[in-house]
Amino acid sequence: MRGHIDQKIVVGVVFVSAMFMSILDATIVNVALPTIGRDFHVPATAVDGVSIAFLVSLAVFIPASGWLGDRLGAKKVLLTAIVVFTAASMLCGIAQTLGELVFFRILQGAGGGMLAPVGMAMLYRAYPPEERIRASSILMTPTTVAPALGPILGGVLVTTLSWRWVFFVNLPIGIVSFVFGLLFLEGGTEHRPGRFDVSGFLLAGLALGSLMYGVSEGPIKGWGSVAVAATIACGLIGIAALVVVELRKVEPIIDLRLFGNRLFRSSNGVIFLTMAAFVGTIFTVTLFFQDGRGLSALTSGLGVFPEAIGVMLGAQLATRVLYPRFGPRRHICAGLLLMAVTAALMTLIGPDTSLWWLRGLMFVLGVSMAGVFVPVQAAAFATISPAATGRASTMFNALRQLGGAIGVAAFTSAIVAVGAFHRVSGHVIPELGGYHVAFLAAAAVALCALPIASAISDLDAAATIVRRTKAVRPRVGAGIPQTVGELS
Repeated sequence: MRGHIDQKIVVGVVFVSAMFMSILDATIVNVALPTIGRDFHVPATAVDGVSIAFLVSLAVFIPASGWLGDRLGAKKVLLTAIVVFTAASMLCGIAQTLGELVFFRILQGAGGGMLAPVGMAMLYRAYPPEERIRASSILMTPTTVAPALGPILGGVLVTTLSWRWVFFVNLPIGIVSFVFGLLFLEGGTEHRPGRFDVSGFLLAGLALGSLMYGVSEGPIKGWGSVAVAATIACGLIGIAALVVVELRKVEPIIDLRLFGNRLFRSSNGVIFLTMAAFVGTIFTVTLFFQDGRGLSALTSGLGVFPEAIGVMLGAQLATRVLYPRFGPRRHICAGLLLMAVTAALMTLIGPDTSLWWLRGLMFVLGVSMAGVFVPVQAAAFATISPAATGRASTMFNALRQLGGAIGVAAFTSAIVAVGAFHRVSGHVIPELGGYHVAFLAAAAVALCALPIASAISDLDAAATIVRRTKAVRPRVGAGIPQTVGELS
């Protein structure tokens, strides 16, 4: 029965559904935090641990995912990650204290940390280089649609049911993904790694976990806080030590030598900065709708959702037209320019401006993001061998997660620095200047990625640039039908 379903379809279904569940969880929970605080009778500042525990756990477990996938088999690790994440979601939903909830979120992060790298490695092993652009468009769904859908679904569930349902909503997705994968997913141990790099795992977990904690707490506790400064310093020192130690290992858990690959190095630089700009902008727009314009969480989520529509249409445009014709370099540069212009135009939105203007800009932002994500993910692994795909996916996802966290932290800090409110004639009204500064920062970050994108070589990614073949009706008397198509 298993042989009747193409593994490309099976891997795509399992990976997209699992990643959609994981990324949706990260955004949907933020909507419920105020309600969770009131339910557990704790101040708002104490509830941020619910989100930060998940992010830190995610960062700690990502480094081990590539080795585990190669050692135990990608299917076993992916399905185990789905079970852990789904079970932890149920436990979060029935938690009776804030401490229990934070602990179960750490467990959730452990499952989520293994989902993305292992699933992405399986996807790129299932799709040959000439079909990577299709695989990249598949990856777009969870990465960009889930952050836009999260605030909407979170607002509906918290308003109509309970905050506990922001966790229970994962159960049907997780169960269906697991059963489908168990029945139809293939996956043996094709690439055997060496011994588990314990020192590399500990250093990577310490460095990434400390950085994720520091940048997440910075806007809340202040960047001058001893705890924030100490954890960021610890993270930076840990990264320096990690580089020294891992470069001396024959089989490191974090294979930094892969950055010697020009195409992979440039693609990672672009994805890091792009995720910072994209995730930070989505977060800022959500705050702008709720705090700057006084809208409900549901209305705010509906305002952000046009971005998801733009992504879906932009992904089709990228896959079918732009990437095959122009290759990754010009395609990515155009997407970054459009993103920078869109973020800059958001600074023109005032207190009385029609929200349809911002919704329209969100749609354009989605199109621009597809113009970056689709080609960069298609090109990133073009020259990576199947044996190294697991380790490469680990680094790609670690930088993606860290970039998003830094973007949210930086843009939130900009809003806090300017001030979210000010007094006029004794009345407290929203201060939109902070949001405008954050939007300008997003534009600047996107522009900073341009020099890196311009270094991407279309020749290096040639195996992924396949123009569509179009059959031409043979002329009368012609013995062989003519086709139009070439590898550019």
